[in-house]
Amino acid sequence: QVQLVESGGGLVQPGGSLRLSCAASISTFVNYAMSWYRQAPGKERELVASITGAGGNTNYADSVKGRFTISRENAPKTVFLQMNSLKPEDTAVYYCNARRIVGYQFDSWGQGTQVTVSS
Repeated sequence: QVQLVESGGGLVQPGGSLRLSCAASISTFVNYAMSWYRQAPGKERELVASITGAGGNTNYADSVKGRFTISRENAPKTVFLQMNSLKPEDTAVYYCNARRIVGYQFDSWGQGTQVTVSS
């Protein structure tokens, strides 16, 4: 019912930028709040950014606020994470998450894309 495919990860130098994309196969996209999570080696998965179904509100982890921007579009159905001023501590596997916010609530996850920030 829900399929999420991340792309755009890679190796960048500190201070560089990347834009992650999450292609969403969701019938009623507006019914899902979308988020990006990340998991670094030896650490738990953490919420990086989220955006409401209509795209009117966004939230960010303190560690990325001012550097990352989450957005979504409907044609095609995609969630983006623009990452600027990248730091080595941003190195992680980044996962796209879809949470249904209408009716029965459940989460769906993509397979992740690796982001490595290193000089």
